[in-house]
Amino acid sequence: MKINSKFHNLESSFLTTIRPLIKEYNAINLASGYTGFHCSPKLIELVEKHLREGLNRYAMPAGELSLRQQVSDKIASLYDTCYHPETEITITAGASQGIYTAIAALVKEGDEVIIFEPANEHYVPAIEMNGGQVRTIPMSGEQYHIEWELVQQMISSKTRMIIINSPHAPTGWALSEIDLLRLQKIISGSEIIVLSEETFEHILFDGNLHQSVACFPKLAERSVIVASLGETYHVTGWQIGYCAAPKEIMKEFRQVHEAMMHSVNSPFQIAMADFLSFKEEYTRLSAFYQDKRDKLLHLMEDSAFKPLKCAGSYFHLFDYSQISEEKDREFVIRLIKEKGVATMPISAFMTERQNRHHIRINFAKPDDVLEEAAVRLKSL
Repeated sequence: MKINSKFHNLESSFLTTIRPLIKEYNAINLASGYTGFHCSPKLIELVEKHLREGLNRYAMPAGELSLRQQVSDKIASLYDTCYHPETEITITAGASQGIYTAIAALVKEGDEVIIFEPANEHYVPAIEMNGGQVRTIPMSGEQYHIEWELVQQMISSKTRMIIINSPHAPTGWALSEIDLLRLQKIISGSEIIVLSEETFEHILFDGNLHQSVACFPKLAERSVIVASLGETYHVTGWQIGYCAAPKEIMKEFRQVHEAMMHSVNSPFQIAMADFLSFKEEYTRLSAFYQDKRDKLLHLMEDSAFKPLKCAGSYFHLFDYSQISEEKDREFVIRLIKEKGVATMPISAFMTERQNRHHIRINFAKPDDVLEEAAVRLKSL
């Protein structure tokens, strides 16, 4: 049967491509996006409790109200901004579903969406599947940052959405207060909506604080925040995230959300609502992951891999140009085959395969895993 595919130009993700190689060579996996840690036993106990209580029916499509209330309280305590749990917060099946739903709800045929590359690999397919036109702006410099003058130049009468991501998963870069003020000024008086992916909001280093769009009133009124509870609490397989947006935007979001699914897993939502009351579980994350980042940097300090700056997330970029002139995808495959270590090429997060000689390492792993990976990489 012939299928008229919607995905003529869409390749499989690079991670999907290398998974068989990772298995074949029994490689240490520093490429995937999940952590190497177990979640809190308290969270498991809460899930078991609610399962045994029989709380296994559908939740409300917008999510368990108790969890939405906890999310609202968390945002208010961190960013001094109120999102009403009944009308302005929706629980999603992970951040990726939230991203897709926001784009499907707000982007129409012919609308332009600005993204900054390297970028989350889910952005482009979601935009194109909903008839939008992708407009890419490369992040500048070796350390990757946004040139806001280029953003201003890119905006047209067709621009409907700008997608930002901070802390930035591919690069570890983080938006500053000045960045958000620039963005707020750029969209002032327009109909542009900002989709802000804040999956790693609790993982920032060196005393820096997360700059959420929620902190900027004029920006918040035209923004959708997408975040992940799974990434925060080492339960990515549970696929629990949330979106926060003003009532008028959330109304559109929920229409698409409810057409896609009945609800997110009920007992896990209720357990997560209980668990969010333990604030120390997320307030300690920056210090925990900074120790991991610093451990990796110490292990790699006498190698030919040059670290770039990492301000947040649990991903670190390294420049390998002193080792090889190979394209990054070729270099990553060679690392798997010759050294048994899997990393990600930065070009995997770009529509145009620029060769910057940068690889991404996930350092959210136990110390012994990082130590063995460093030994192998340094032997190259």
